[in-house]
Amino acid sequence: MTQIKNDLFIKACKREPIERTPIWVMRQAGRYLPEYRAVRDKYDFITMCKTPELAAEVTIQPIDLIGVDAAIIFSDILVIPEAMGMKLEMIESKGPKLYNPIRNVDHVNSLKSVDPYRELKYVLDAVSLTKKQLNGRVPLIGFAGAPWTLMTYMVEGSGSKNFSEIKKFIYNQPDAAHKLLDLLADIVANYLSAKIESGANAVQIFDTWGGILSPDDFAQFSLQYITKVISKIKRSSEPVIVFAKGVHYKLDDLASCGADVIGLDWTMNLKNVRNMIGSNVALQGNLDPTILYSPKEKILNEALKVLESFGKGNGHIFNLGHGILPDVNPDHLKYLVEVVKKESVRFH
Repeated sequence: MTQIKNDLFIKACKREPIERTPIWVMRQAGRYLPEYRAVRDKYDFITMCKTPELAAEVTIQPIDLIGVDAAIIFSDILVIPEAMGMKLEMIESKGPKLYNPIRNVDHVNSLKSVDPYRELKYVLDAVSLTKKQLNGRVPLIGFAGAPWTLMTYMVEGSGSKNFSEIKKFIYNQPDAAHKLLDLLADIVANYLSAKIESGANAVQIFDTWGGILSPDDFAQFSLQYITKVISKIKRSSEPVIVFAKGVHYKLDDLASCGADVIGLDWTMNLKNVRNMIGSNVALQGNLDPTILYSPKEKILNEALKVLESFGKGNGHIFNLGHGILPDVNPDHLKYLVEVVKKESVRFH
C-alpha cells in the first residue's frame, strides 16, 4: 500500500497531534474551476460520474490547482437511487430529477437491491484509479448520502422548498418509510465498505436534509439509520465523517453515532460545539461558503475567526460549512488554503 505523504487530514480525523490544521472543501471538484468546466463542456455530468478516467481527472484538479490536503472522489449521492432502478437526470441549473418518485410500499418493494461491485462498479473503479494517480500525495475521501437524504430525493423526485411529499410519506406511511430507510442503510453501508476496499482512506456521510426534521423525527428517521450504516461499514482504521446540515439540536446524539468526525455548517459556533462534543469526536468546518465572494482581507479575518473559535489543540479539519458555490473565484479558495496552512500553525 502506498504511504500517504500528507496525512494531516487522517491524523486530524483521529485527533492525533499535527503541526497545522488540514483543509479541504466540499464540492472542491466542481464548477468554480475553469479546468473542471473545460471537461464538463465535453461531457454531461452523469457521463463524468460513470467514466473513471474523467472522475479521477476532476477529483485530482483541486489537489494540483488549489493545494487542499485531501481529495474527495467526484461522484453524486444519487447514484444509489439510480442503481436501485430509478431514472436519474441532471438538469442544468435546476439540479437532479428522479422520475416516478416513491409514493407507497409497492414502489418500495419494486426497488432493486444493489451490489456495489456490480451496479456501482464505475464508482469503485474511479476510486481505484484516482488512488493510483494520487500516488500517496493526499488521502482520498469516498462518500454517500445518508438514508434519510436519499429517501427525501426518492420521494420528492427533486429538491424541494417545503418537502411536503416526504413529510406526507413519513407521517401517513411510516412502515413503508422505515422499510425503505432500512434498505438504504444496508446499501449505503455496503457501498462505503466497497469504497474503502477500493482505496478510500476515509468516508463521509452527507445528511443534507437532516435539518428539515424536528428533533424527534430526526432521531427516528435519520439518526438511527446513520448509526446503523456506520456500525455496518467494514473498515480497519478509516475515519467516518457525518455532515448533517442544520442539525443543531442533536449534536451530542450525533457524536455518539459511531462517527470519528462531525461536520458543522456555518450557523454553528465551533467553540460551543467543541465544548459540547469535542472530547469525543473531531470537528470539521465551518466557514460560510459565501465568505469566498469577499475581498482577501475579509477572507483572512473570517478564516482566523474559525481557527480561533476552535482554539488550540488537535481534532479540527478546516472546511466550508457547505459546498463551494460555482461562481466563486478559484484564487479566493487558493488564498483561503494558504491562510489556513500558514495561520493554523500557532494553534498546534
